Amino acid sequence: MESPASEETARELLEAVQIMARLRGPDGCPWDREQTFDTIKRYTLEETYEVFDAIERRAWPELKDELGDLLLQVLFYSQMAAEAGYFTIADVAANLNAKLIRRHPHIFGDGDAADSATVLKKWEEIKREEKRAAGMEPQASLLAEVPRSMPALLEAGKLGSRAAKVGFDWPEAEGLFAKLEEEIAELRAEVHGDGGSAAAEEELGDLLFTAVNLARHLKLDPESALRSANAKFRSRFAAMERESGGHEGLAGLGPEELDALWRQAKQGIRNKEASETGQTN
Repeated sequence: MESPASEETARELLEAVQIMARLRGPDGCPWDREQTFDTIKRYTLEETYEVFDAIERRAWPELKDELGDLLLQVLFYSQMAAEAGYFTIADVAANLNAKLIRRHPHIFGDGDAADSATVLKKWEEIKREEKRAAGMEPQASLLAEVPRSMPALLEAGKLGSRAAKVGFDWPEAEGLFAKLEEEIAELRAEVHGDGGSAAAEEELGDLLFTAVNLARHLKLDPESALRSANAKFRSRFAAMERESGGHEGLAGLGPEELDALWRQAKQGIRNKEASETGQTN
């Protein structure tokens, strides 16, 4: 017998599916009825980043709302697919359930896994078996399964991780620090040379790719790291604007004055953070 929590979950999810069906129905919402897979897909990316943002800010009530918006994307796609005769939301859930059970034999079968690395290795093995069973030909390249449509940071990390599976990788992070210095020197040479913007762009790409692979070695998420840096820049720049009376005030300052304001904003935010955490400089 299901627990009350499970019954409530099933009831709420069923209602969400029914609401989506009504919105797309003959007497439903004109906007919802007009949407297609192509018009909705951009919202999926937006909602994913809003989930990201709520997690990073530890805004748990907002995360609840953002996860609901992300779930709406799944319901929307599934409803449109059902109308076209492709599949239903029940098919989506059944496929997920079977996949989770199949790929966790150490939980639902007689397999074993000593650590997370073993789990990931087994997961990849099972994925390959699934594709062979489905009659899918092995990809010609190990990297072919990494979609070109991924955001560039994510794609770079995936490519480096895939190549590392056959040993094509730096043995340790220290080698990547040296590679970063090499790429910086090459970029500087192109910028100051006569290679043109295309050559400089290529070297900048190499530098970014190396930085992403360094993040992988350090077990850091480059997307989260960059988002954190963006948030820090926003905060410090806003402090500069407050100090100078707005962005109009900043526009009238010279390089040295702007640098002084930046350093002042940087120190002020550090002092505030130290005060909030009870630390001392």
